[in-house]
Amino acid sequence: MAELATIARPYAEALYKASASELANVAVWVEELAAIAANPQLLQFADSPKVSSSDVFGVVTGVAKSTLNDHAKNFLRTVIENGRLNALPEIAVQFRTLKNAQSGSSDAMVFSAFPIDATALADVALSLEKRFGRKLNVTVELQPELIGGIRVVVGDEVLDTSVKARLEQMKVALTA
Repeated sequence: MAELATIARPYAEALYKASASELANVAVWVEELAAIAANPQLLQFADSPKVSSSDVFGVVTGVAKSTLNDHAKNFLRTVIENGRLNALPEIAVQFRTLKNAQSGSSDAMVFSAFPIDATALADVALSLEKRFGRKLNVTVELQPELIGGIRVVVGDEVLDTSVKARLEQMKVALTA
């Protein structure tokens, strides 16, 4: 079977082209549908031969917190009817990449050992934007195993200032 990225690319590109005037709104419902489609129980339900595509559509729209517009419903119906519900999270990732490329920004995942308040996060985001040289959409995820500090992932670039990384560096230096 083809890679999910290969399957998702035409859907993401078509959605991007069709929604060029309302990218922010589309990004919201695409992310929500991707989160719903990532549920293993839903995927198992959708793969059942006893379940029709309209049943799957009904379950997904019933679970969605926001009200889906006609554009969203048509997109979801197309994905489900083509048996590509499992590719929806990857479609969302590729759509976000296209949207970010158009706006000149990137997604940044900040892993922290402790919660970061809004003002500290704003300062960190400003420093990271200077460091990486572009606008960043920062999200935070807690990872207590870092002990302290932060680890930042922007695309394929990683900035690791965590205590865990420093301890690993010391371990390597001491055992070499």
